[in-house]
Amino acid sequence: MESASTRNENAPKPTAENMLITIAEDGPYLVTGNVPLKREIITLVGGHREYKLDRIFETEETYALCRCGHSKNHPFCDGSHIEAHFKGTETASREDFLDRADLYPGGGVELLDDNRCAFARFCHREDGDVWSLTEASDDPRLMAEAVQESTDCPAGRLVHRRVDDGTLIEPDLDPEISLLEDPEKGVSAGLYVKGGIPLESADGTRYELRNRYTLCRCGQSRNKPFCDAMHVPAAFRDGL
Repeated sequence: MESASTRNENAPKPTAENMLITIAEDGPYLVTGNVPLKREIITLVGGHREYKLDRIFETEETYALCRCGHSKNHPFCDGSHIEAHFKGTETASREDFLDRADLYPGGGVELLDDNRCAFARFCHREDGDVWSLTEASDDPRLMAEAVQESTDCPAGRLVHRRVDDGTLIEPDLDPEISLLEDPEKGVSAGLYVKGGIPLESADGTRYELRNRYTLCRCGQSRNKPFCDAMHVPAAFRDGL
């Protein structure tokens, strides 16, 4: 099992070319293409949060991740969705990000915000929140802080765009899935999907390809398949 400390930096960077997450109707997420699976802890450091790698799972080329929240073998599906009569109807908008996002102007960058929040709280740092720092982004230091906040957002809710040339600013992420843990709130959070892994609906259509997004794994989201932070009021814990 490869760890962060033993990874060969000269090895070819993994790509999402043959990877896919398929949503089973009222069932799990079916993951294909040897997608790495990890657990990361949302960790408070000073006045901001960072991701701390906690575990790397051994997986097969194909595996199924629990979507209903009832598995006794988290993070994997054990069929509990059947006994739980889980209804996983997808209710999220199929509009493209740029069409549904609100625009917040700024000096050096402007912020696109589609309000698809997973409550990871990376949008708050020592110098202020991402919205106020965007407004003050004529200052290069504050602009860098604002961009750090948006690129750390696991839901892909927040994306900055350069004012001078219109370039969208996205982090360079290896394709993988991370189970997020949130000890501040005492809960297990969503599935952080990175690196442009395609997501296929139960009806066979593809969602817009995004560099990052967060999937619900507590079964309680009102915006399925995406996380809407219901794991917090539901006090969801995966027991790992």
